[in-house]
Amino acid sequence: MNKSIIFVTGLSGAGRSEVMKALEDLDFFCIDNLPLELLHNLTELNSPSTETEQRLAVSLDVRGNNFFTKFLSTIDNLENSASPHTILFLDCADNVLVRRYSETRRRHPIHAADSLLECISKERGMLSEIRARANFVLDTSSMKTHELRNRIGKLVLNRDVNSEIILNVMSFGYKNGVPLDADFMFDVRFLDNPYYQSELRTKTGLDIAVSDYVFSQSEASEVVETISNLMKHWIPLHSQAGKTSLTIAIGCTGGQHRSVAITERLSQILSLKFDSVTAIHRDLSNI
Repeated sequence: MNKSIIFVTGLSGAGRSEVMKALEDLDFFCIDNLPLELLHNLTELNSPSTETEQRLAVSLDVRGNNFFTKFLSTIDNLENSASPHTILFLDCADNVLVRRYSETRRRHPIHAADSLLECISKERGMLSEIRARANFVLDTSSMKTHELRNRIGKLVLNRDVNSEIILNVMSFGYKNGVPLDADFMFDVRFLDNPYYQSELRTKTGLDIAVSDYVFSQSEASEVVETISNLMKHWIPLHSQAGKTSLTIAIGCTGGQHRSVAITERLSQILSLKFDSVTAIHRDLSNI
């Protein structure tokens, strides 16, 4: 299995934990604070035995006296073996680091100096060679979490990850309770109910006859168009704010007919705009 490795390092307090969370959301296998003695073993992970690529992210900091020799020798080995790897170095302004340490009240890993600023300055000097060899240097001083996630996607994967939000479009019946995990909820009980048509009662919104009945009402197409237009505008805004998944709930009385038909049509329309859209019918199992 061909494995590409990204090493995440940099100044303590610059946001390494948040970067690892972002990489985990982007389907990286993440290893935090890997023991330095195991770094050399990473070169053995790279064997192109299959066409599948496994992406690996390793977080490292300055703890341990042999950090620099172990880390740099591992990089040398990877370069000599032509193994795919990337070094992401996180930088940050001194005043921001001081504020972050003051807020978290955590001790700086280099705590021999007399002051926090001296610790930061000493660490900056110790990491200068690694910073010089980094493929990417990212200053996190003024970045919010969602901005950091999108920047990581662009740097590491060369794409805009804001469009990769996971969307669940869920039908449900109000008589069974509203879904607690819904981010948006729409009530379609104003539509005529196929339940009162004897030939449709035992069918569901997945059946063509029921769907045709629902969409024979002009209001059904209007509600799908209205919701889809709202979602096409709102979903990117939520994604930019760091949201990785959204649930859009469509409710009718029993969750069998109207909400199911609307959910199917809405999910089809949204799938033309967004990559990951799933239709879920919560209450069909209650038939």
